[in-house]
Amino acid sequence: MQRRRTDGPRTGVWLIGARGSVATTVVAGCAALAAGLWPAAGMVTETGAFADCGLAPLDGLVFGGHDTAAGPLPKRAEELAEGGVLPHGLPAAVHRELAEADAEIRPGGPQPGDTRGDEELIAAFAADIGEFVRRRGLARAVVVNVASTEPVDEGGAVRLPASSLYAAAALRAGCAYVNFTPSAGLRHPALAEAAAASGLPYTGRDGKTGQTLLRSVLAPMFAQRELRVRAWSGTNLLGGGDGAALGEPAAAAAKNAGKNRVLEDVLGGLPEGTTHIDDVPALGDWKTAWDHVAFEGFLGTRMVLQTTWQGCDSALAAPLVLDLARLLGRAHEAGLAGPRPELGFYFKDPDGTDGADASLAGQYEALLGFAELLRETR
Repeated sequence: MQRRRTDGPRTGVWLIGARGSVATTVVAGCAALAAGLWPAAGMVTETGAFADCGLAPLDGLVFGGHDTAAGPLPKRAEELAEGGVLPHGLPAAVHRELAEADAEIRPGGPQPGDTRGDEELIAAFAADIGEFVRRRGLARAVVVNVASTEPVDEGGAVRLPASSLYAAAALRAGCAYVNFTPSAGLRHPALAEAAAASGLPYTGRDGKTGQTLLRSVLAPMFAQRELRVRAWSGTNLLGGGDGAALGEPAAAAAKNAGKNRVLEDVLGGLPEGTTHIDDVPALGDWKTAWDHVAFEGFLGTRMVLQTTWQGCDSALAAPLVLDLARLLGRAHEAGLAGPRPELGFYFKDPDGTDGADASLAGQYEALLGFAELLRETR
């Protein structure tokens, strides 16, 4: 296989949850695209609208990360190929890149029995990231949280959640930060001052890959056509680690908050109805999302729209993670700081977008504006 290597400065992508399905798909997929083995389906940054923005080339991305799991990435990639998530033969074709990334993964935490306090853990995580940047001769690194969803903090917690420990470590290491999960991350009140003073760009929260992506297209249709939505209910069937994690009510509440936000923002209020998340281990990395929309039209005529979305979570998320790492790395290079609302296109509950257009079309226009801003700063 012909492998290209960029001659210019390289960008690190430090993945929290680095041995999970999404992270493994990110690393294997990036290697496959860089080698020309597969087209870049799902990657908005590979379209003409982002040409000449100065984004890091795919072969200029270097991967590492934190995880509490010990299974090697090449083995995880083989398991994903057996489940139909990765193409047959791809793990063998990109084994070297998977092994290189696996060698850069450091133990996460806090693990059971770990007696270190929050400050010690933050310092250790930041040191791991800093050493990665120095050892690999990187121009900068972007920290991306793709770990399992944490339960909602009901208040009164003495310690920071793990996602916020990693977010604080990203700031301390001087890295841009992406929260692709519903977990607290930089949204924790204890980190607000540090985030504002860091001078670093950051974005999140909770990647928009399936059901909410569809909602962000359909909800504006009802609003623009003056069709009154009476109720909007949904069900998600999830397998794998996500299904187990989101089977916990507190974790599901964090996820559903983002799913509902787009409806509330676009429709001017949250319609009647609920969204359920069910753990179905047999589905593995695949998910099914069903929505039932009851609406009212001319002369009060009552009608219903039902949709079914079936997709592979890792294959939907991986190209977005690559897009975000490239965009935020370039924003860091350009000296942009603070929350990046222009990247709301990628998230259920985006940072810094209060009052902004929550429709996918409006968010895409904002993203194109961001591309132009990056182009102007070259």
